[in-house]
Amino acid sequence: MEIDILPGVRGDLEEPLASGPCAKLVPFLLSLADRGWIEVCRVIPWTAPDGSPGFQPGAPIARGDLPALLADDENWEYPDSGEWIGCLTLTLTEEGRRIPW
Repeated sequence: MEIDILPGVRGDLEEPLASGPCAKLVPFLLSLADRGWIEVCRVIPWTAPDGSPGFQPGAPIARGDLPALLADDENWEYPDSGEWIGCLTLTLTEEGRRIPW
């Protein structure tokens, strides 16, 4: 339910999905997106009310772009810089929030 980039999402999965090829996860995520339960976004900068920097999900990525982005192994690795800005993240939609996870 909290923001996390794809490597963190993958780390929450059970085996064999957690250590298998990321391409195997693409059909599952596309299915969730097609049902309107999740959106895939890039992490963008955010400024808290107290002025401290943070991050948040940006606009949803177009469905047509998702297969290639989700199949790219690099998007499933933590960035070397430790900087999350620009990384892919999953967000629940209103419909997705209604599902008891």
